[in-house]
Amino acid sequence: MTTAREIMNTGVQCIKEDQSLLDAARMMRDLGVGSLPICGQDDRLQGIITDRDIVLRCVAEGRDPGAMKAGEMSGHLHWVDADDDLSHVLRTMEENRIRRLPVIERHRLVGMVSEADLARHLDERQIAGFVERVYAGR
Repeated sequence: MTTAREIMNTGVQCIKEDQSLLDAARMMRDLGVGSLPICGQDDRLQGIITDRDIVLRCVAEGRDPGAMKAGEMSGHLHWVDADDDLSHVLRTMEENRIRRLPVIERHRLVGMVSEADLARHLDERQIAGFVERVYAGR
């Protein structure tokens, strides 16, 4: 049984909930990523922010990314436990149509599963099914 721990990217960095969206955008640029987990002062996962969130929910609405805080972007959050099996990871991503999934262990963020991680661990048929279910109707 393959677990989330075995396929996740462990090099995940959080943006603190009181940091600005400008800080988040710069972190994404510097790290070469399209999303960041949002962590509270207790280092627990509070949400996730994407580059698309910054554009659509801040910039396009004429808000100041230097003044808006990452914590304001928190919405409904999905995650998996580090020991959850790959089928649960896939099901969670497909049912919620998400492309990045935080991995938690003992209430702390330990990694992130992305489409690229799935591509390295699934066969072509599984990847095609994932893409169809996640992107259908978008």
